[in-house]
Amino acid sequence: MMNRLVREAPASRPPTWPTWRIAELLRNLLAVTRREDTIVRLGGNLFDVVVTSSSFKARAAVDVMDEVQGGCGPVIEDTRDGSFYWLVPPGTADRWPQHTHAVCLGAPYRITLPSLDSTSWPSVPGPYWYRPSRSDRLVPGIPLWKTLALHQPEPTPHAAFEKRLGGTP
Repeated sequence: MMNRLVREAPASRPPTWPTWRIAELLRNLLAVTRREDTIVRLGGNLFDVVVTSSSFKARAAVDVMDEVQGGCGPVIEDTRDGSFYWLVPPGTADRWPQHTHAVCLGAPYRITLPSLDSTSWPSVPGPYWYRPSRSDRLVPGIPLWKTLALHQPEPTPHAAFEKRLGGTP
């Protein structure tokens, strides 16, 4: 009986991605190769994002993370709303303790990554790499949390997220 069940069982197939997910990934890869901004999903195995203001206190926090990491991991500044987006390891949003001066986001949120050559203040308001992305590092969550608690960048992002998302993130 057991041999018959094994013979008649359908062949196992590896899990497949939905077509829309593959198309999204290809669009993002093509945008990167064309040096264009691209929208990516947070979470998964890429990264999560910590959002703060880009005030002088937040810039001081970047200087501290430069020392902690021997060069801070990737940070995006968006000049449209005065925010920093710190790229942190995936899963950080699940473990991020509540913070009065920062919000950590993972899946299902998305972020616009500036083109790789956008490394100086843009002539048109938008995102650019305040600290460029390097393949060997992200910003570590716990040291960042402590640094932001010490420097307390204002204004906090919480009110803007409540307004944009209709509730506390």
